[in-house]
Formats: sequence, C-alpha cells, structure tokens
Amino acid sequence: MTKIVRHGAKKILCKAVEHGGTVYLSGLTAEDRSTGVREQTAEILATVDSLLAACGTNKSSLLSATIWLTDIRNRAAMNEVWTAWVDAENLPARACIEARLADPECLIEIQVTAAKPE
Repeated sequence: MTKIVRHGAKKILCKAVEHGGTVYLSGLTAEDRSTGVREQTAEILATVDSLLAACGTNKSSLLSATIWLTDIRNRAAMNEVWTAWVDAENLPARACIEARLADPECLIEIQVTAAKPE
C-alpha cells in the first residue's frame, strides 16, 4: 500500500494529504476576513504556496482547482489575483462556483490538487 502523509491535522480535517505522488489540499479560506476578495484570494494563494512547498511540490504542478465565491460578481477581481499568481505555462483544470460559505465573512474558498515531481 502506498504511504499516506497528512499535514496540518485539525479537529475535522488535514490541510494537506499526500498519496501516490499526488497532493490534495483542503478547501482554504483567509484568516483575515475583514478584507476584500482580492486580499482574501492573495492570502489563500500564499497558503497554497506554503502547503505545496511543505509537500515537496509547487503551483507549476497543479492538476486542478475548485474556487467557491460567495458572489460570482467577484470573479473578475479574484481572477486578477489568480492570473498574476498561477503558472501560465502549467494551468490546472479549474471550476469557479458561487456558493454560500460556512462563515459569512469568507468571500472565497480555494481547493487544489497537485502532482509531486518524480
């Protein structure tokens, strides 16, 4: 059986799980929820960078991303930050969905899956 490595275990989830050369991140939200969607997006993407690095990979190895916005009208503002951050040569499959999030101060949640380099 392939080893499973868990990072950042909390009461109900792990922030990252590695298995079989793939890294799965949980849905991430910003800690500072007093800011707008651009700032929350930037904070989340910085966390993605940190978690992927801890797992031995990076954003150039993203396979997929799911983004939940509380208001789809914020998509353009979020995309400005996303486009500046993402590796344009290695874009992941991506979905962007409007949804009500558990905390009304969260404007965005992002979940990604990445490959680990061989």
